[in-house]
Amino acid sequence: MNMPIPDVQAATGAKDQTRLANLWRPALLQALLKLDPRQLRRSPVMLVVALTAALTTLLCLDPNSGVSTGVAVQIAVWLWFTVLFANFAEALAEGRGKARADSLKAGSQGLQALRRKADGSFETVAASQLRKDDVVRVVAGEMIPADGEVLEGIAAVNEAAITGESAPVIRESGGDRSAVTGNTRLVSDQLLIRVTSNPGESTLDRMIALVEGAKRQKTPNEIALDILLIGLTLIFLVVVVTLQPFAHFAGGSLPLIFLAALLVTLIPTTIGGLLSAIGIAGMDRLVRLNVIARSGRAVEAAGDVHTLLLDKTGTITFGNRRCSALHAAPGITAKELGEGALLASLADDTAEGKSIVEFLRQLHDFVEPAAGQYDAIAFSAETRLSGIDLQQRRYRKGAVDAVLAFVGLQRLEMPLPLAREVERIAQSGGTPLLVCVDKRLLGVIHLKDVVKPGIRERFAELRKLGIRTVMVTGDNPLTAAAIAAEAGVDDVLAEATPEKKLARIRQEQNDGRLVAMCGDGANDAPALAQADVGMAMNDGTQAAREAANMVDLDSDPTKLLDVVQVGKELLVTRGALTTFSIANDVAKYFAILPALFAAIYPQLGVLNLMHLASPQSAILSAIVFNALIIIVLIPLALRGVRVQAASAAQLLRRNLLIYGLGGILVPFAGIKLIDVVLNALHLV
Repeated sequence: MNMPIPDVQAATGAKDQTRLANLWRPALLQALLKLDPRQLRRSPVMLVVALTAALTTLLCLDPNSGVSTGVAVQIAVWLWFTVLFANFAEALAEGRGKARADSLKAGSQGLQALRRKADGSFETVAASQLRKDDVVRVVAGEMIPADGEVLEGIAAVNEAAITGESAPVIRESGGDRSAVTGNTRLVSDQLLIRVTSNPGESTLDRMIALVEGAKRQKTPNEIALDILLIGLTLIFLVVVVTLQPFAHFAGGSLPLIFLAALLVTLIPTTIGGLLSAIGIAGMDRLVRLNVIARSGRAVEAAGDVHTLLLDKTGTITFGNRRCSALHAAPGITAKELGEGALLASLADDTAEGKSIVEFLRQLHDFVEPAAGQYDAIAFSAETRLSGIDLQQRRYRKGAVDAVLAFVGLQRLEMPLPLAREVERIAQSGGTPLLVCVDKRLLGVIHLKDVVKPGIRERFAELRKLGIRTVMVTGDNPLTAAAIAAEAGVDDVLAEATPEKKLARIRQEQNDGRLVAMCGDGANDAPALAQADVGMAMNDGTQAAREAANMVDLDSDPTKLLDVVQVGKELLVTRGALTTFSIANDVAKYFAILPALFAAIYPQLGVLNLMHLASPQSAILSAIVFNALIIIVLIPLALRGVRVQAASAAQLLRRNLLIYGLGGILVPFAGIKLIDVVLNALHLV
């Protein structure tokens, strides 16, 4: 995989910063609108904070609250800021994808379609009126009105509106390239298309729903974390409520505003305020990869995957066999063989033929004849030969048996060194092609399925994360083993059939592992449906797209590796900020509790480790820190915690060290600094 050069990375980063700068103003407005209790109830922790802020605001009007009006107002204001900052984080995450959603909506508004009626004639209707199994006709220059499958015709389609790639792709009836996507433009010819989705169910609709955070359903992990946060909130609520009776028992009293402040600082407001933003930002990163997920559940499952099933062709290898070496026959020089192979491949328009020409042009500086100076013999499946006739000489290249028949030799009559080389190439999983001129053998060309550069390193990173890779191929076991060894996969499934793929996935799942797989053919549909994460290619069959829970709009099989990375980043980010949020309570405990009970139990003054100036200053400092830390962590929530190649145990240790220990130390320093500033400004 090609990494972007630093200048491109800098430009991309600058573009993202500009885009975020343009989003903060509408995000502030949305933060105010999200104070609606009907929206706040989606985050129980922040709903409690909002109710506490409302109660504190009312207590500011009570002259007998036990707290000076100035401090009471400041506490109330910072409690409202805590809610607003959490809303701002969510609105900012939603805004990152809203611009793209708006552009997609604009492209589909007012779109019309030519729908076939029962009598065979056509009528013009709005694209929004199309239903599944309707048949529409689209001609060059028109937009395809809905997701569908080509029934008749072959045409070039510009899918830039969806994939961002301007190069047209070919779509035709039958085979694995019959699926088309709504809101893409036909560049040539015309197509008869059967609609395969109802309104609201198309790829475009799913993309819009995915980037609009408000419509995103909570995932199982988010629901589980919500339950944990609610439980912690209830526990701390009981703790805070019981503090007043203890104070009365000791002959004292605690201001209700201080108890409200204590409740807010002890409950996990940091993760409660950022939880929604983390999920929305994770889905946004998936959309940036041009991958559409049917639900957030699939993204989180990708983060927990134990086994990746990857098709060899197009994923691990380039898909087309390429020339890797030439071996001369006895008595033939390397230059003679190279010239003969080049001439024999000039008329071969296959990917293999082009790779031979490219390989030889890099090795030697041959003088090539002009196109009109020779008679071209194009490669055909029937002859399995290609070549040219030049100046009464016949240059040929092709399958071993075909070339031997051309020169009039049997297999046993082939020179022994050449025969051994042919056998060695075949056993290594490559394809041997013989080259001859007239009746004389020049040597053999070694074609092989070339492993993509960098793929071995990617697999090594996944292995460090505890993910096993399995190469799936229809090749024989010998060829499959050779490619697997070169690519560095953990296991291989050779001579794979749909039944074998399905059986392997079920076996992995029965052993308690989550499985991810990508595919594009109808024969991949059962396995894609069975896999916990099934990613189909957008240019694949409709059956594959319907069976999978993700669709890659760029049709890049290696994207599955990036999807797994996004899923892990989502889970690790959520875990890291949860750890940080809960660890914060340790510092807040030492800041507020000694301040609350200092007058009642003077002995507790020894717990004032930060030497805060006064009880009022301690409580206000903790409240201010509690609000500001949400703003500080918004960039991390949107960007996500980078997942390094390491085992689960190493990741856990790193998480506890950075976000657990950091969650304890940072509040100590932060609260003390705020205390100094508040007293310097005489705000308490």
